[in-house]
Amino acid sequence: MSEPTVLDYVKSIFKDWNSFQSFLQALFKREDTTQWAKPAEDVTIQLSPETDTEIVQEPPAPKSFPWRTLLVLFLALAGQQTFEPPRTSMANLGIALYIAAFGMAIWAYLRGEWTMTPVSQIEPGHEDSSIRRGPFILAILFSAATFVMMGGNKFTSLNITLWILSIVFFLRAFWLSEPRSTSLPRFDLKSFFTSTEWNIRITRSALLVFAMIAVIVFFRTYRLYDVPPEMTSDHAEKLMDVYDITQGQFSIYFPRNTGREPLYIYLCALFAELFTGTSFLTLKVVAVIGGLLTLPYIYLLGKEFGSTRIGLLAVLFAGIGYWPSVIERFGLRISFYPLFAAPTLYYIIRGLRRENRNDFILAGIALGIGLNGYTPFRIMPFVVVALFGVYLLHARDWQARKQSMIWLGLLAFTSFIFFIPLARYMIEFPDMFVYRAFSRLSTVERPLPAPLWQLIPLNLWNAAKEFNWYNGDIWVHSIPGRPALDIVSGALFLLGVTLMLIRYVRSRSWMDLMLLLAVPFFQMPSILSLAFPEENPSLNRTGAAIVPVFLLVAIGLDTLLNSIHLREKANGESIMSENRRAMGQRPLLAGSIFILLFLFSFAQNYNLVFHTYYDQYRASAWNSSEMGAVMKGFMDRGGSVDQVWIVPFPFWVDTRLAPFWAGAPGRDIAIAPDNIPATVELSGDKLFMFTLDDAVTMSELKRLYPQGTLSQFHSAVPAHDFYVYQIPASQ
Repeated sequence: MSEPTVLDYVKSIFKDWNSFQSFLQALFKREDTTQWAKPAEDVTIQLSPETDTEIVQEPPAPKSFPWRTLLVLFLALAGQQTFEPPRTSMANLGIALYIAAFGMAIWAYLRGEWTMTPVSQIEPGHEDSSIRRGPFILAILFSAATFVMMGGNKFTSLNITLWILSIVFFLRAFWLSEPRSTSLPRFDLKSFFTSTEWNIRITRSALLVFAMIAVIVFFRTYRLYDVPPEMTSDHAEKLMDVYDITQGQFSIYFPRNTGREPLYIYLCALFAELFTGTSFLTLKVVAVIGGLLTLPYIYLLGKEFGSTRIGLLAVLFAGIGYWPSVIERFGLRISFYPLFAAPTLYYIIRGLRRENRNDFILAGIALGIGLNGYTPFRIMPFVVVALFGVYLLHARDWQARKQSMIWLGLLAFTSFIFFIPLARYMIEFPDMFVYRAFSRLSTVERPLPAPLWQLIPLNLWNAAKEFNWYNGDIWVHSIPGRPALDIVSGALFLLGVTLMLIRYVRSRSWMDLMLLLAVPFFQMPSILSLAFPEENPSLNRTGAAIVPVFLLVAIGLDTLLNSIHLREKANGESIMSENRRAMGQRPLLAGSIFILLFLFSFAQNYNLVFHTYYDQYRASAWNSSEMGAVMKGFMDRGGSVDQVWIVPFPFWVDTRLAPFWAGAPGRDIAIAPDNIPATVELSGDKLFMFTLDDAVTMSELKRLYPQGTLSQFHSAVPAHDFYVYQIPASQ
């Protein structure tokens, strides 16, 4: 062994955090530190008998304290903190902190301190190209008959029956019967109910999952009735459509207010009939259910990208996120975008990984149903093609590329079967079907404010800032001017993106690139708002990005916990089972950091949803609920529902909302000032509501009904008072 050199002495000091800390302590105590210097460990060099090349066997990586990891986390959190509103000049410091965090993360990754959980292994499958000809022919015939019978924008018993038969025969023609897995436990339902005793096993992991579910359900449903408290014109449009269904009008596409797809409307109508009536709560509950049903697929995607823990972390942080919560609580179809984007992405990735035809049928089902849900989902067919393009660039050979194109065709065919009713409407009424999307994409509604070469990069940049800087200015379903993510999720998201980029550069995995590109792909409905670039970004049109964004959040956190709890040898073998006494504090440290991050994230999101969002929404929305209460009180006193009116005024309340609050849905109680004299001929009590700014209406009512009673309704919200003018039957 050679004598130690100066370089060996320096290396012994800076090889890890413990060595550096001990050196400082020894230096402070004036102890001799030269004995620390040891010569570099010998490196064994062998010759490979097959190739005569040198094989260098290096010593195992040191099990040092993960100071780089903790520094990365601290820098990222500090950087994201500076991006919180109100922003100051400190935001520039935040950019520098993030750059330092990224550099430190790259260093930690290259040093082996950051350990990413590997993605699921590719499972080459045996593709069966067989098709059951009889069911396939019947599927084609019934599909054609369905398309013909879906005319006139109306669902009937006949065309729905034909549609269901076409779906059944199509699935019968293409679905492959798979042998039941022997690894799955068999469940005897009869024995379960006839048994005199049940043995229930409760594990720690099961309790943790149950606690996680309870936290998420609480966060998504707590104060659902009053957060947000008021409806807008969008809600009036949806409730009018729901009311039409309850009155027997079964439309395929609802053309009111530039049009909307049927799935959400029919589910709301069903829920209204069974539970809550045609109300704001109905719209909220169905939207929240859509959001909750998205979470299992986020979990499954997390498993595809590494482990159960990644899936659970993604679900947990998405479950308590301010962004998913407010777009659901607003009570529109927004949550149906991620609801069907998640399974579409999941089955495509799993299908390509397992080479299984059934997965692409399931992806086609999710795609086809999703097209019946929310207009921004129409970007998904293009996203699907792009995702297959990513796979083609990484496919191992020509046969794999050819097979993937067959799968893409099957996926498209499947989705069309579920899209047939809207496809018929699109052919029959093309202008109405495409108007909403093209009003943002093209010059249908107004000229483009700038050349495309300026608009597209600007919209891409604004969309990229959505998660960590600026989520738009639409107050009804966001908090204007703030990031879409909280401080913890925002920092972990950028760390996850950085790590995935590093891993992709090193491994060229198509799954990693798919996940990264899914973020801008799912944002495209907002990015393509070229005629109205001020509407980009918007949390509603980028709603499906919730899926890949929170997966990246989970990957960032999972890697962080790996680096604290677990190190790896140079050859990649886990050392968790080795030297447990030396690493005894690591699990405790990892768990403590996770709990602190979760509690901080939960507290901030809770404050954002139940205080900041609630207060700003309440101050901005007109108080139609209070007008509905006045209307209901009038009706309870014997007044006729047909003799209560609201006088419209520019930029004031929607006159269709008060009847829904009063329990008399489907009415528009607006009365123009010119039509007020016609009410004199009506007998019975009468009631008018109008804004404090409408002096013309006040003058006209006093002239026509001099014995009427004028009162000012004092709203619970400042600057939301209105006048109530009551005329007794004797007048």
